[in-house]
Amino acid sequence: MPIQRLNHAVLYVRDVARSVAFYQEVLGFRVVNTFPGAAFLQASGSTNDHDLGLFQIGPQAGPSAAGRSTVGLYHLAWEVDTLTELQRVSVKLAESGSLVGASDHSTTKALYAKDPDGIEFEVSWLVPAALLDEKTLAGRSQIRPLDIAKEQERYGAETRGGVGVSI
Repeated sequence: MPIQRLNHAVLYVRDVARSVAFYQEVLGFRVVNTFPGAAFLQASGSTNDHDLGLFQIGPQAGPSAAGRSTVGLYHLAWEVDTLTELQRVSVKLAESGSLVGASDHSTTKALYAKDPDGIEFEVSWLVPAALLDEKTLAGRSQIRPLDIAKEQERYGAETRGGVGVSI
């Protein structure tokens, strides 16, 4: 079964309208379909039918205990094309109060945030395979604070990321 990529994710949320507004305003998703209690969104650079399905379960829903007391999904990760775009997303996430972390994983530069229901997600830029060197590859076991400006100087603000390329 040669899987090539994740096509979409589906999340249970307390309030579909609130979640749709968040994903539109902060991450630039657009609504492609709705029905009562559900919405299907597409990322601006995507060719998928939809990238995110949201299903409303109501305000009584408790927070996810995944990773604390139950098994479950930790987070979703979306890639951006350039470090300029990662910086833009960083600002939007910070302005919305949803940014919870920014890490340099050597081959991946990552932002971590939470949506209105506390569901964590990642937005990342991958170092292109042609720019990977032994030092970068050796650093994958270390997590350092992310300095996007420094990474823009090193790799170029408009350099297209690795688009899922991993070694």
